[in-house]
Amino acid sequence: MTDAALERLEELFVRRGAEAYLGEPVSVAQHMLQCADLAVQAGAPDELVAAALLHDVGHLTGPLGEYTEDDTFDRRHELAGAETLAAAFPAAVVEAVRLHVDAKRYLCATDPAYLEKLTPASQHTLSLQGGPMSPAEVATFEARPHYQAAVRVRLWDDAGKDAARPALTFADFRPLLQRLIETQATAAG
Repeated sequence: MTDAALERLEELFVRRGAEAYLGEPVSVAQHMLQCADLAVQAGAPDELVAAALLHDVGHLTGPLGEYTEDDTFDRRHELAGAETLAAAFPAAVVEAVRLHVDAKRYLCATDPAYLEKLTPASQHTLSLQGGPMSPAEVATFEARPHYQAAVRVRLWDDAGKDAARPALTFADFRPLLQRLIETQATAAG
């Protein structure tokens, strides 16, 4: 199970990771690798580093093709990503991935300055994702067990778009992912 899950993820990074990332100056893989590096630099636990690395894997697994700025519907990549990871990773990873879009909506509702910091592409996807949360949605989100982890992943998501940042590789994170998958398999077994 460990090798198959890791091979599948690495294959996605190699095969589709070079695709443009939502009109940003980095590819999808560069973006996800930068987010994971930011998590490591912040001293985040392994589960959050993995969530930062894999938060946009749904862009790589989705059948709908590459995102364009002309999109008029939400591709729900967070759900596709969570589904991809659910069998192999702990809930802390899966739920942070599942909730990272809601975390953007949450931050837009709770931090007036946050919306202004979003890139134009992220503002466009926000409009497709439902816009800032209502007060009732904020309360529901804050009741979710992994909402704080999702907010941290979201902030790294916003920061991981620097074309000049040195690139890491999927292989740099492979041992961490393997440990998490093995721990999850032992817990589930």
